[in-house]
Amino acid sequence: MSDTLLLILVLVPCLVIAIVFHEVAHGYAAKLLGDTTASERGRLTLNPIRHVDPVGTLLVPGALALAGGPVFGWAKPVPVMKSRLRNPRLGMMAVAAAGPGSNFVLAFLGALALGVAMIVMGPGVMAEDNIVGLGLTMFLLINIFLGLFNLLPIPPFDGSHIVGGLLPVHLRRHWERLQRVGIVLILGVIAYSWMFGTSWIASTLLPPVEWAMGLCLRFAGWIAGAP
Repeated sequence: MSDTLLLILVLVPCLVIAIVFHEVAHGYAAKLLGDTTASERGRLTLNPIRHVDPVGTLLVPGALALAGGPVFGWAKPVPVMKSRLRNPRLGMMAVAAAGPGSNFVLAFLGALALGVAMIVMGPGVMAEDNIVGLGLTMFLLINIFLGLFNLLPIPPFDGSHIVGGLLPVHLRRHWERLQRVGIVLILGVIAYSWMFGTSWIASTLLPPVEWAMGLCLRFAGWIAGAP
């Protein structure tokens, strides 16, 4: 089996799990806070078919992985109606935070699983050709990156909804208008990166991703009893 094929076989399930839990977390948070739209439309399910966007969940991240770039993607957004939330401003902030929060929880569970794998399989689980270690390491990296990536204050990312909730009313209205052209902003950032061979998103996220990844690996080692 080639390294590329192995990477794809490991990458796709990890990314699908991360994105599906991310979207379902949005929907459950909205339901708890008064908006049952996602539940009514059958989106509170872990069935990936209900959430997967062929381009955002498979094509884009797969191409990025093969190109050696940062792996990220997206799913079909879970519908949330701000007007149905009991407290629209705080509710939207909580709903937005629930998605990245789910990824950080998954990263913690992945680190725990990696620690257990080290106990059961020994230190060899971290070898480059060990599919268990590779899968769990990739799972950690994807969830950490996806969580931090979505916290960027760029419309329509989750971070922009959190920032919007913190703004005073007169500024919040203008900020919310940016949500409608968010995809244009994202495409502009990607185009800029391609044209000038640089990615400020990657350079911005790399330090916290590396720090969080190191923290998770140290936690896994602690679980395994490593010195």
